[in-house]
Amino acid sequence: MPPLDTAVVVLAGIASVAAFVNGALGYGFSSLTVPLALVFYTNRVLNPAVVLVEVVVNFYVLFINLSGVATVWKRVLPIVTGLLPGIGIGASVLTSLQPGWIKLGTYALILPLILVQAAGWRRPIRQTWLVGLPFGTALGILYSVTTISGPPLAILFNNQGLVKTEFRAGLALVRVAESSVTAIVYYQLGLFSAESGSILWVFVPCVAVGVPLGAYVIHRLDAETFRRICMSFDAWVVGFGFSRVLIELSLMESPSAYVVLVLTFMIDAALLYIFFTRRAVSRRSRMTSLMPGAPSGHDNRIASHVTEPPDDPFAPLNILLGYVVAILAIAMLVFSVIPPMP
Repeated sequence: MPPLDTAVVVLAGIASVAAFVNGALGYGFSSLTVPLALVFYTNRVLNPAVVLVEVVVNFYVLFINLSGVATVWKRVLPIVTGLLPGIGIGASVLTSLQPGWIKLGTYALILPLILVQAAGWRRPIRQTWLVGLPFGTALGILYSVTTISGPPLAILFNNQGLVKTEFRAGLALVRVAESSVTAIVYYQLGLFSAESGSILWVFVPCVAVGVPLGAYVIHRLDAETFRRICMSFDAWVVGFGFSRVLIELSLMESPSAYVVLVLTFMIDAALLYIFFTRRAVSRRSRMTSLMPGAPSGHDNRIASHVTEPPDDPFAPLNILLGYVVAILAIAMLVFSVIPPMP
């Protein structure tokens, strides 16, 4: 590890930016902080501090978006249920694998997710127990190993036709559940340490200032452009970390390992070009629609099947299956956390 002052300065800087983004978008603290912080710390040291911060931040985001909870809580229930066994499995992986390989897995998992999110992938997805449970389990594994879940959650919720408050409330509900349960599991496994505590004290002032500031400033920014720029920054950081860990594990040598970073730059540059081109076309279309004589009415409406998922004829069966699996999920979590009786 580099000298403590260097690590602390870098960590405080990235945590401040990440807290600002989290306050603005409702997610982003861990997905921005962790990739760069892993250059200096291992997951086992970093994760407990990040999780404790996220418990507080996620409750804050949930509180300021309470108006959307009534609409989305049934949609996120399958995901929250699936989280439980996934968190237990992921925490066990975190304690058993070599730290360098966990870093590699972290970067390998989140880089494609960020790029898919940056590509603006949109497909209507019916949120049922059959979708939510396996998604939640995979999300629980990802979060408890990496403390990152924003990109896959954003991809899923972007395809649900939710308004802004509902989107942020749904994210907050899932993230409150995952961070709280993960913190409990980490405590049971003895992952909290003095070094994690020192990192936590670096995070606290950054979050206390950054989150409220981000929530205030986002109302004066183009939220979609701001979100897209944050994705690019996140992708570049992950690409850099990916390249570094390839060198650390002696899988590739420098400078050839940085081909991952170069490819990330190239892909993201292409996606940025597409994004801003579409934004320009959309802006011109809106200006045209406001001109006298522009067509209006039915022709300008968005088809309902684009914004609303179709009805699910198997909803009762899915709900029954969900409750059965929920009981099994809770049992698996208890079994993975509580040590067996002697």
